[in-house]
Amino acid sequence: VQLVESGGDLVQPGGSLRLSCVASGFTLGYYAIGWFRQAPGKKREGVSYIVTDDETTYYADSVKGRFTISRDNAQNTVYLQMNSLKPEGTAVYYCAAERTIVIHTTVAEYDYWGQGTQVTVSS
Repeated sequence: VQLVESGGDLVQPGGSLRLSCVASGFTLGYYAIGWFRQAPGKKREGVSYIVTDDETTYYADSVKGRFTISRDNAQNTVYLQMNSLKPEGTAVYYCAAERTIVIHTTVAEYDYWGQGTQVTVSS
């Protein structure tokens, strides 16, 4: 079971990035997926979540209206489109998977994690 994130980069404030999370070793369509981020010196926090039906999503207040989570089960991939990025969005972004049909929003509820991808928002 493996999750691999990609798409992190250095971007100016107001810019956009799309992160990808590719799963291998299991069928992503049976799992709820969460995107989390961790800034230096801070706890890992949840950003966005999507469950297996593809219609139920959740966003942290800090990213609502700017980030969009989506999944392509045929590609075993989940995406996080991030628009209007802010400097406080600088962090390592992680995807996580849990075999459940409900949204889980805490770090402890997810069994599988990727290695993370660095997003830096700076001018």
